[in-house]
Amino acid sequence: MLWLAFVFTSMLGLNRSLVHEKDQGCLEALLLSPVDRPIVFFAKASGNVIFLLIVQFLTIPVFAFLFLQDSAYGGDLWMIPLALFGGAIGIAGVGTLLATMSVNTKGKDFVLAVLFVPLMYPLLLACVSATSAAVLGGDGHVQQFWAGMALIVAYDAIMIGVAFALYEFVLGA
Repeated sequence: MLWLAFVFTSMLGLNRSLVHEKDQGCLEALLLSPVDRPIVFFAKASGNVIFLLIVQFLTIPVFAFLFLQDSAYGGDLWMIPLALFGGAIGIAGVGTLLATMSVNTKGKDFVLAVLFVPLMYPLLLACVSATSAAVLGGDGHVQQFWAGMALIVAYDAIMIGVAFALYEFVLGA
């Protein structure tokens, strides 16, 4: 449930981060500035990462209060921020590219959701696996956490590299 909240919040935030710029002509002004377009990608993605980290920071205490009051949870809770940060980087990186693609369509929200959810599935699977292993704890769960983190890092590296390479083409189209 935690990662579902992050995904839906990120879709709303990603779409809003570009719609206002597109409507007011700020995106065209950014493109006219003497800055490389991939730099614009990293700036937008960094802003989206900060947004997601703020949402996570506000959501985790509520989630812990509602769902983690049972003493059966004995995991290493210091691992949870690693999974959250890795997930936020992947969601913001790929989401920035997809939001830029969908901002020029008529059904902005719908197109972003249709593109976003299937591409985020491998990342979400790894994030949920790592987060649940961190909450539950134990020897087997520590191995599951690091396997999930390896998938998160691999996904982030591959997909952000692809998004970085395609961003100039997406803005030019």
